[in-house]
Amino acid sequence: MARGDADFIAFAEASSARLQRAAYLLTGDQHQAEEAAQATLVRVYAAWGRVRRKDPYAYARTVLTNLVTDQWRRPMREYATETMPDRQATEDVADVVSKRRWLIGALQALSPRERAVIVLRHFFDASEAEVSRELDLSAGTVKSLNSRALAKLRITVGSVPPLRTETEAGAGL
Repeated sequence: MARGDADFIAFAEASSARLQRAAYLLTGDQHQAEEAAQATLVRVYAAWGRVRRKDPYAYARTVLTNLVTDQWRRPMREYATETMPDRQATEDVADVVSKRRWLIGALQALSPRERAVIVLRHFFDASEAEVSRELDLSAGTVKSLNSRALAKLRITVGSVPPLRTETEAGAGL
């Protein structure tokens, strides 16, 4: 186990029921409450290194409240229709795997700090200030690492695996 995982497991076991009850009070729906509590624990785990020494439950409450509030701001709207919408074509698993391998290879070409900045900034949509706090770097360092890493990734974009055509996918090529 990684450092702090045992502490997080103890925290999650002690607070998950309480978080779920609070989420139920906020949402009024048991399934949404379970999802919100689970998403909260995922986010707390992601920030566990900087949160565990402070007040992790207070941080979890804030995350839970923000998650539920975001759902209120952007409600999922469903409109009943008499006909079912067309289903999207299923993706070719081979294409998905090759793209994932290409992405992992491209990210592995970056230094660990560049990779961390890219993932936090562009995968988790964290602001430069948040990345700076999370990685304990100055804002200028975050900007320069992000710029250098994006430049390296732009060079590797030319080596993106080609998409397979429908005839190739259907023929099993």
